[in-house]
Amino acid sequence: MAPVTVVELSNPDKVLFPEDGITKADLAGYYEWVAERMLPHVRGRPLHMQRFPDGIDGQVIQQKQAPDYFPGFVERVEVPRKAGGSVTHSLVENADTLVYLADQACVTPHAWLSRADRLDNPDQLIFDLDPPGRDLGTVRDAARALRALLGDLGLTAYLKTTGSRGYHLVVPLDRGDGFDQVRAFARKVAEELAEREPQRFTVEQRKDKRRGRLFLDTARNAYAQTAVAPYAVRGLPGAPVACPIDWGETLPGFILLPGSQIALNSPNARTSSGPYSLGSSSARDWPSPCSPENEPPYATTRSAASSRNARQRRIPAAVSRSKSILVCRQPWPKWP
Repeated sequence: MAPVTVVELSNPDKVLFPEDGITKADLAGYYEWVAERMLPHVRGRPLHMQRFPDGIDGQVIQQKQAPDYFPGFVERVEVPRKAGGSVTHSLVENADTLVYLADQACVTPHAWLSRADRLDNPDQLIFDLDPPGRDLGTVRDAARALRALLGDLGLTAYLKTTGSRGYHLVVPLDRGDGFDQVRAFARKVAEELAEREPQRFTVEQRKDKRRGRLFLDTARNAYAQTAVAPYAVRGLPGAPVACPIDWGETLPGFILLPGSQIALNSPNARTSSGPYSLGSSSARDWPSPCSPENEPPYATTRSAASSRNARQRRIPAAVSRSKSILVCRQPWPKWP
């Protein structure tokens, strides 16, 4: 029998989200609960930790280096810097690591677009789509247009909310190309869409040249760049969650709430009222994780209810029903 790891929380009642009363124990319980759903998306990827040791109203620490005091069950990978030297990143290989990182006030884990065994070859391409104002309509249109354009090229695109302002449109890759080639391809796709609809979309880097148009951002497709992990909590009031969504959920019903939280306002799109957030009072005691039929084929499934108490199952409503991105991978390399 494998040894049982017990992750003890220091100061579990420390409030990390003052407006919502969400504690470190709540955050750790959420990550323990969602681990089986989240792990297939983050395993093997060097991690960037966004930490809030004094809560989200305090100082934010952006941390790449895994400290020496991290326990042995937190796996690590030494990553070469392009300018010389190296950084030792944490890897999230198990639920214990997610819980431990929550104890370190890592509210939001951000993951590389490549995996530790082939750092120079990304297995996903990302278009970062943030609204130029508060209207998500243009973002929805851009996401659909990119999906159609990529589909014409034989590529399948998936979608997730970032938990902040907009969407990430994600395209699985077979790791046959390096970051330079992938970024150049993404840029050409973005340029093509901007040429088709120059009044709405742009690839201009400078904000003063965008003139209210939506920026088709491809900058994340580079070595050592990261993206917010699926199902990660954001360090914002309400504790919104980066949530994989179905394409049907980009239809009317998507609204931008005060504070730039993204929520679904459609009864067919979720199983409960309230935004996609850990802070939603209606979502604090969901009994079980996402339905097993939506699990990635390499993920194991078990009942969270069989081994987690109610306090540890405080989860966002969205996670209880959302579909996973990158399930129908094309062609996606097998990994343990």
